Amino acid sequence: MWTIAFAVAAVLFVLVTGANDGAALIGLGLRFPKAPGWFTVGLLAGALIAVPYLLGVAVAATFTERLAGLGADGGAAAFLAGVVIAVGVVAVLAGRGLPTSLTLAVVGGITGAGFGAGLPVSLSGLGTVLAVGVAAPLAGVLLGYVMGAVSRRVPSHGRMPRIVLAAHLLAYGAQCVAYAVNDGQKMLAVVSVAVEVGRHGVGGIGPVHVGPAWMALLVAVFLAGALTSLPRVGARLGRGLVLARPLHVVSAEAAAAGAVLGSSVLGAPVSMTQSVTAGVVGAAASEGGKRVRWRGVATMGVAWAVTLPSSMALGCLAGLAVRWL
Repeated sequence: MWTIAFAVAAVLFVLVTGANDGAALIGLGLRFPKAPGWFTVGLLAGALIAVPYLLGVAVAATFTERLAGLGADGGAAAFLAGVVIAVGVVAVLAGRGLPTSLTLAVVGGITGAGFGAGLPVSLSGLGTVLAVGVAAPLAGVLLGYVMGAVSRRVPSHGRMPRIVLAAHLLAYGAQCVAYAVNDGQKMLAVVSVAVEVGRHGVGGIGPVHVGPAWMALLVAVFLAGALTSLPRVGARLGRGLVLARPLHVVSAEAAAAGAVLGSSVLGAPVSMTQSVTAGVVGAAASEGGKRVRWRGVATMGVAWAVTLPSSMALGCLAGLAVRWL
């Protein structure tokens, strides 16, 4: 029963992550004129498979080791409860027109479930993750603003469209690497735990391991979720926040990549959707505040503010239920 529950939760989680994160990444990349769609999708898929082997899984380990003592008995069940709560919170908020951060919901859900299950919770680890999580979007806005302002000073000439396209492909590639080494690793944590439970049964959680077979399946499910919700999420990123131009796209991609890669040094998970949104807003604001649709920004801000406390509270209740099972 536990094996089936973890397997279903893992597939659902990866599908929702693709719909939430993957669609935002691909949607922003495709907003650039003449950007090859097959390259945009293929680069993201390649990064998700290769980067954990090349750069490690430190951020995935944060979800399983740094937030709560999930290595103790009952740790796996508490982890599952937190992940399920996170998906539920994001689904409810999205249904009310409040798109939010799945990463923030997972942090809250796991931490709350740890409290409820009576497991040791690392307040310092949680504090570090939250501090970096707040700093990264602010850094994304600042970087997007600076890059947007600088890009307007670049002199125009006949080869500019090709140069800007090349800059877009490089910035998007950096963004894919940043996602694979940071935010995308929440999927590795969830699937690794599910695989471990399938092999050894429910109990505590061990180190995060990656395997080529289930990594390929993970990416396939992720892309299925991304491509299914691409029209909706792409419209939100473009028309819902700003009227994006090609240089806006490049500046936003570079800003998001920089903010997320910087957070990866600390092993702190950071929402790529938050960073992308921040980069887009910063790049557009460099041309004046009227370029930003502040109502859309405010709506997303409210959703993010609600996500952590609600997922933590519901996670705590779920942890209590797990404790007394």
